[in-house]
Amino acid sequence: MKPREQGFGLIELMLALTLGLLMSLALVQAFLGSKATYLSQRASANLQEDARFVLNKLAQDIRMVGTFGCLAAVKDGSATGDFAAAFYTPIRWVPDSQQLQLITSGVDSAQDPEWLIHTDCSTQATAYSAGNASGVQDMGAFRFAVQRQHYVFRPETTELALNGEALISNVSAFTVLFGVARAATERSVSSYVPLPADPALIRSVRITLTLSDPDDRVRAQSFSVVAALRNRLG
Repeated sequence: MKPREQGFGLIELMLALTLGLLMSLALVQAFLGSKATYLSQRASANLQEDARFVLNKLAQDIRMVGTFGCLAAVKDGSATGDFAAAFYTPIRWVPDSQQLQLITSGVDSAQDPEWLIHTDCSTQATAYSAGNASGVQDMGAFRFAVQRQHYVFRPETTELALNGEALISNVSAFTVLFGVARAATERSVSSYVPLPADPALIRSVRITLTLSDPDDRVRAQSFSVVAALRNRLG
């Protein structure tokens, strides 16, 4: 009698191949799922980082709105007489152009100031156009630079721009609400409104920024910040 032959038959071989293929597919699916999770988490982190950068910049500028030096009253000595309007309305939202206009102290050293305030920090202060201030006789030892900042939301390009330069892309929405007091003598915020009737009542600003992922790996996310106008709170 011949000894019984040992080995795998066709059925066993096909079964082994099928099981191996299933295990390979499971490993590939697990890898792809892990990669998709990693990419979505990284996209979410990128949105948060971009929002943090922009909102921190906005909050910094908003806090410095209306900071015009040592004295509460500043005489308008500008060439075109435009400082008086900026002094009365240092922050403004223009709905038609989706533009937030801020008049701040010179926080950005790379940007040329629009006005220079000359003051003795005791009795008098006068604002001059920066281009015409070089020949002005100083009234004291103090000068304060004042800048105009323009944040513009461009829905057609999903960009938020600062002074004409794109600051961040993939912006789905940009909302501005103003925290107002009931009276000019009050410091606390009574409500938030889109367009305050009296700029003197503004105490804070709430900015909401909605960002979307260009690759659609995560849903659009909204981020908010509330910044107080320091010069209005004493």
